[in-house]
Amino acid sequence: MIFDFIEILFTAGFWAATIRIACPLIFATLGELICERSGVLNLGIEGIMSIGAMVGWMAVYQGAGLYSGILAAAFVGAIFGLIHAIFSVYLGASQHVTGIGVTMLASSLGFFSFKLILPYSTTPPKIEPFQPLDIPLLSDIPFFGEALFQHTPFTYLALASVIIIFWLINSTPFGLSIKMAGENPMALEAQGIDVLFVRSVAVILGSALMAVGGAYLTMSAFDAFYFGMVNGRGWIAIALVIFATWKPERALLGALLFAGLDAYQVRAQQLAGAVVPYQFFLMMPFFLSIIAMIIAAKKTRYPKALLIPFRRGERH
Repeated sequence: MIFDFIEILFTAGFWAATIRIACPLIFATLGELICERSGVLNLGIEGIMSIGAMVGWMAVYQGAGLYSGILAAAFVGAIFGLIHAIFSVYLGASQHVTGIGVTMLASSLGFFSFKLILPYSTTPPKIEPFQPLDIPLLSDIPFFGEALFQHTPFTYLALASVIIIFWLINSTPFGLSIKMAGENPMALEAQGIDVLFVRSVAVILGSALMAVGGAYLTMSAFDAFYFGMVNGRGWIAIALVIFATWKPERALLGALLFAGLDAYQVRAQQLAGAVVPYQFFLMMPFFLSIIAMIIAAKKTRYPKALLIPFRRGERH
């Protein structure tokens, strides 16, 4: 029996599922990472992912193309990012309270909008989601072909976003400004750069990525929208940022770790049958991820200006 549990780790289907499950977490974690690197905690992530899932799906359901659905989700995420930035960055309100407020507003507005547009739907309507692509030659490679090269374009976009955000944060002047806004905003202001603007753009960009992560659920992982489908992924992403020590490449690793545990528990449930309560397997990815994050976070150095409002000309 124990060898059956070990064998799961050596199946292509397990690794393919791990990548699929990780994708919404990758978008969400990168979005939160950008916000926090600028000094702003965005607790609106759960609600932003939820309304991003609804808007992206609804756009496609109403006749827009799949890529237009991604843009629609990113746009609505950016709007909620702007709301968060106005209150937490420009008005200096509590980032915790503002974030929770954004989550409540986005979630309830998504629910209201769905019911307003489709008041008589008793079962979730379906769309034609992104379909897997077989990459010529690569998809025919035994094991690796199924595990790595038979995914949807949305999946490859998630993986590419890690490279893009890594480049943005580490190799561009704006990325340097984001990091300075979260580490030493006074030094950034001394260079003549508007700290409030940099933080606001970072929050808007990060929120757009969060919404795209939600859209992945309805446009690639599934083909319908239903309430509660985000299922805590936003809160997991916040924890993954700490695990990643605010680095994009480690964000990918953290998302894959949690996704791998989640994919494993589904298969382990099938093997165990009724011998082990299924709740144990549902708990396993969260419990083990918490342990991994505690170990990784022991020597974590967070951005020095995180959660600290910035006011022009004020010395701290």
